[in-house]
Amino acid sequence: MPKATIKLVSRQGTAARNIAMQIVEIAKAAGIKVVGPVPLPTRKIKVTTRKTPCGDGSKTYETWQMRVHKWMVSIDGSDQALRQVMRIPVPDTVQIEMVLS
Repeated sequence: MPKATIKLVSRQGTAARNIAMQIVEIAKAAGIKVVGPVPLPTRKIKVTTRKTPCGDGSKTYETWQMRVHKWMVSIDGSDQALRQVMRIPVPDTVQIEMVLS
């Protein structure tokens, strides 16, 4: 039986978590073994800039931060369950990567 590893990436942590929970519910309803959702390390991207555009004046800085949340779910793939997973409505903010092995 093939195994499907599904990786969810989003800037909004709740959106990725909700999709992961829907995948787990589908797998449990089909009676398939499921592992996850497993939270992967959150990537924090920081950018520090000077507040003044010309560079003169006081040396004050602003820090901007973006967080990228990742979740992973592994399920034993039956064709019917994978079709249901493919039909989940996914918002534009969530990227899905599915690997069959």
